[in-house]
Amino acid sequence: MENLPLRSEIDEKLKWKLEDMYESNEIWEKDFAKISNEFPKLATYKGRVAESATTLKEFYQLEEKISLILEKLYVYARMRKDENNSEALYQEMTGRVEMLMMQIQASLAFFEPELLKAGQAKLNKYMEEESALKDHDFSFTEMFRQKKHVLSEKEERLLALAQDCAGTGDEAFTMFNNADIKFPKIKDEEGNETELTKGRYSSFMESKDRTVRESAFKALYKTYGDYKNTVAACYAGSIKADLFYSTARKFPSALEASLSSDKVPVKVYDNLIKVIHNNIPKLTRYLKLRKKMLKVKELHMYDLYVPVVNVPEKKYSYEEAKKLVLEALAPLGEDYCKVIQEAYDSGWIDVCENVGKTSGAYSWGCYASHPYVLLNWQGTINDVFTLAHELGHAMHTYYSNKTQPYAKASYRIFVAEVASTVNENLLFHYMINKTEDKTERAYLLNHYLEEFRGTMFRQVMFAEFEKKAHEIIPNGGAVTADTLSQIYYQLNQEFFGSAVNVDEEIALEWARIPHFYSSFYVYKYATGFSAAVALSEGILSGDKGKISAYRKFLTTGGSNYPLELLKEAGVDLTKTAPVQSALNVFGNNLKLLEKEIKG
Repeated sequence: MENLPLRSEIDEKLKWKLEDMYESNEIWEKDFAKISNEFPKLATYKGRVAESATTLKEFYQLEEKISLILEKLYVYARMRKDENNSEALYQEMTGRVEMLMMQIQASLAFFEPELLKAGQAKLNKYMEEESALKDHDFSFTEMFRQKKHVLSEKEERLLALAQDCAGTGDEAFTMFNNADIKFPKIKDEEGNETELTKGRYSSFMESKDRTVRESAFKALYKTYGDYKNTVAACYAGSIKADLFYSTARKFPSALEASLSSDKVPVKVYDNLIKVIHNNIPKLTRYLKLRKKMLKVKELHMYDLYVPVVNVPEKKYSYEEAKKLVLEALAPLGEDYCKVIQEAYDSGWIDVCENVGKTSGAYSWGCYASHPYVLLNWQGTINDVFTLAHELGHAMHTYYSNKTQPYAKASYRIFVAEVASTVNENLLFHYMINKTEDKTERAYLLNHYLEEFRGTMFRQVMFAEFEKKAHEIIPNGGAVTADTLSQIYYQLNQEFFGSAVNVDEEIALEWARIPHFYSSFYVYKYATGFSAAVALSEGILSGDKGKISAYRKFLTTGGSNYPLELLKEAGVDLTKTAPVQSALNVFGNNLKLLEKEIKG
């Protein structure tokens, strides 16, 4: 295997152009100094920010000016760091701007309490007097909706100061999980003693050698089991922090506190879990097909990730992938594809892996510049899907920033995976209709079904676990390793037990999932996926009205609540129909794969 190239060895055409944000670090430093000197001016509005429409407008103009530059400072430093994480300069720059962000946030503790005290009627009057304030109408609406959960200035300051302490459970788990935990050696496919790592675990789970899969599975969970009480204490700390903030802000539960920011009723969360449980027979049928394709007498938990269809040997060049994605996204319109081409040609995408580069893929950026995409290109079919996925995020950001004022541009996490998944769905349909290769067709079908299994079934199982874990303390219990393992094992039995031998080691999987420290987050993957399936079906039908509605959705940013924005696009997630419809698509594609295997 060739050594990774240094950053300096990568072709400039395959690197993103962060110079579009800052032409040099010296200019970044000037902006950092400027904001450090400017932000104390915000505190001069304390006690008078709502005294008149003019004063409030002046405050917002100053705050937006500072926020725009602060965002650009952070994004630039962090993305430079992601190019090569060993660069001490960018580690330092990132740390400095993160500290500045905290200082600015703390200095604004007076703001919301003063606006709430002024009252909505006065703010409505101010918007009539100063039209520039209308950019903040939705934030005013949201502020007063949450009024009963906003505390006094002193209490808000205390809560802000407590955030660092409240995150200790998460920080301790992150250090343990990324730095301290060490796994034993196992024998690989060639019989060599190889150290198990979290990165290698995924590869071992995809090994054709079942003994390797079983060894990796048992070794991983044996190791987590050795530290289960420590990890349980970390997670208990995170749960207690959630309960503390929800109680302090007068919410009935941590779940309701989390959902409230998106104005999502608890019934959406509960209905999602209910519909998934009703469709477990479809998952069972898929898992039985997996068992048949693997030709095993008994399916185990360590058999769930090994490919049942050989990955097509074809490697895609980046140029081929760009063309393929562009063709697949043609139903979204000529102008949409023109922007994609601009992303290709104008340094929006950082393509190649290099020494020290952040792994994986993402799309990010700031309002003052175009969005960016980070990749680690290997030329696999999965990389082609990743390109489509990240461009979905980028296009959502591009159109929202282009259409919305800064105050309304950022879309919420609830809808963040919709555009990316729509792009993946369009690519899937394009490729499966184009291919004449039987293996590739079966692979694509299985890839799509695995997306459903991972995003719908698995994430909803995680969501149900979180709900149950957060109910332990309010119900008079204690969050212990044994209690968490019991809950988790029972859920695995319910989801997989009809088709899989649910190995006892899986009871400890909760101990390695970092998402649980961002509570009640994972359900959004499933709702977003359901919405994306429905929107994709509409786009592929050629219905101009549905395509137009989706294109409008891409421009809406954070101008309304997520459920309302999706409803305008044609998907009502307050009803169970979109989730059930998505699971019907899962069932239909399962039939196609069954037919493909028989044929």
